[in-house]
Amino acid sequence: MKYALSRYVALGITAFFAADVLALDYSLTATAVPVPGSGAKIDFLGDTFEEDGWKFYHNHPKSSREEDGRARGPLAFSGNKRMQEGPERGQPDLLEVIKTPPNGLPESNHALLIRTLHSGVPGTYSRTVQQDDLICGITTRLGSQIPVREIPSCVVRIWLPPAEKWENRSGPHFGIRVGVRTTKLEPNRGFFASGSSSVVEPYWPGMWIHFRSETSRGVESDSALIKVRGDHRGIDFPVKNISADQFGWWTLGMSLSPDGQIHYFARQGVDDLTSQDHLTSQFPYSFRAERLNSFFFNSCNLNDGTTWSTPFVIDDPSVYVVNSTRVMQLVQKREAYELRRQQKRSAYRTYQSRSR
Repeated sequence: MKYALSRYVALGITAFFAADVLALDYSLTATAVPVPGSGAKIDFLGDTFEEDGWKFYHNHPKSSREEDGRARGPLAFSGNKRMQEGPERGQPDLLEVIKTPPNGLPESNHALLIRTLHSGVPGTYSRTVQQDDLICGITTRLGSQIPVREIPSCVVRIWLPPAEKWENRSGPHFGIRVGVRTTKLEPNRGFFASGSSSVVEPYWPGMWIHFRSETSRGVESDSALIKVRGDHRGIDFPVKNISADQFGWWTLGMSLSPDGQIHYFARQGVDDLTSQDHLTSQFPYSFRAERLNSFFFNSCNLNDGTTWSTPFVIDDPSVYVVNSTRVMQLVQKREAYELRRQQKRSAYRTYQSRSR
């Protein structure tokens, strides 16, 4: 396997992080920022949407555990099991494979259109901005999380429609995010309790695409911007402006380095990301990521029962790993297992047909 070290950029650790660096198990004066797309592409993860008959089984009503505590099963999923509903917020209402919009990836014929209408709790309308989730499973597909020491990253191409096609609302419209885990100490509870225990803490860094509508007060013309979630306090902050004439295909990616930082990248068009596309590196919520669990997308709209979300299109959501030996071994085992299942199902169908 080739390590794409030429696609790394050295980023010095500032004095702000100096104390944290000393706490690591290894000594560093600088940390390598892996460019998303470095290392081996894990074809077993992600999706190209080129499969004949691609279909998503919605299994309504949606899950809405984050809002009302109800994870309504069975969760929705694509027929190839690569994409699935999120248990916290449910899946977008429209997931349709379409012809790739112009100027997409050279060998791409199809991409995925994502829109939602009934976000939020099924059957209710909050008339506030709500979101649905589409999960590109990693742990669910692989049977394992990916530790940051293996240097994973996620990349997606996303098509921003012309300004007149956006939901006419200033604010967040689409999210590109990762599910990660860390471990933190929490004080033991109870009247006689003392000391502390380690607990697993999930969190979901990412990038949000915001729209700035010319119909909003103080906005002269339609545009968009990318906000990162988030800084060391977990607060979103802007990193890149996108004018209306730049709408179309963009490439966005996030990588994780062994020190637990999240690195954010974006560039116009569909070319591979480079070190020049680095936007920022952060320890969101002051956490150090330990394991990558998922790669997912948020579709947002005004939850009023009539307003559709902006029609975004994604293509080739992908997962890469630099130190990929362990992951590739897991992939081989999972593929062998799936092949055995298919053979057993085929043999059973043959037996039934002959028994009639």
